[in-house]
Amino acid sequence: MKIRVATYNIHKGVSTIRSTPRVVALKKAIAQFEADIVFLQEVQGRHDRFHGKYGTTSHGEHHHWPERSQHEFFCGDSRHEHSAYGMNAVYDHGHHGNALLSSFPIDKSHNHDVSDHAYEQRGILHCVVNNGGVAIHCFVVHLGLFEAGRGRQNQALIDCVNASAPNGEPVIIAGDFNDWRNTLSDRLRTALGVVEVFDELGTRSKIGDLVRGLARREKPLAPARTFPAALPWFRLDRIYVRGFKVETAQVLHGTLWAKLSDHAPIVASLKLA
Repeated sequence: MKIRVATYNIHKGVSTIRSTPRVVALKKAIAQFEADIVFLQEVQGRHDRFHGKYGTTSHGEHHHWPERSQHEFFCGDSRHEHSAYGMNAVYDHGHHGNALLSSFPIDKSHNHDVSDHAYEQRGILHCVVNNGGVAIHCFVVHLGLFEAGRGRQNQALIDCVNASAPNGEPVIIAGDFNDWRNTLSDRLRTALGVVEVFDELGTRSKIGDLVRGLARREKPLAPARTFPAALPWFRLDRIYVRGFKVETAQVLHGTLWAKLSDHAPIVASLKLA
């Protein structure tokens, strides 16, 4: 069984330049992933401020801001017939959180509040996706901006996975970890038996270097650079998997992605082990 997955922080559907609405363009861009499951962060379940205003596609076409929540709008007329949303941050004109879009049925979903303090609401959305009778545990993650809090949220993620998938079931954890110093990965690998999608690809590359006699010492495993999208430098976005072989993984770069959000998306092809 092969599946294609993607993770993307969509910046609430508003561009980083002049706060231009980009919801229609984002829907078209998400379709380009050709992904069976899409993990989204900063998705607006409600935004009263933009209702009745116009958004602009990458082709210059104008469209009204959708009345539906963003995850429902993205699912409409697309390959993703199923979606789930976890509300995290609530404000006067709306709310936003994490969402999962899926081509496969979502048997159940639950949002775990992992907010570390009152000024920064964060959550982990857990969904069980049914792919032909195989239950895949999907966790959409958006961790905080402060390192100490991220450590506690990382432990909450570990506890959540161990409680819901304790017997080695297939797991995909994806999202914005804000882990710019890469301090969380080793703990996740040890506690959950997961690999980050670029781990295996990097290992293959290092083996090739050793065979050619080019490597002098083993380099630490590192996720891909995804932020800021226009010139990625920080390694904030991740896809961790258990029970899958990673066939391909890539960060999508270019003018389109730089206009849509401050994060670049990651797309990976997986095969059930």
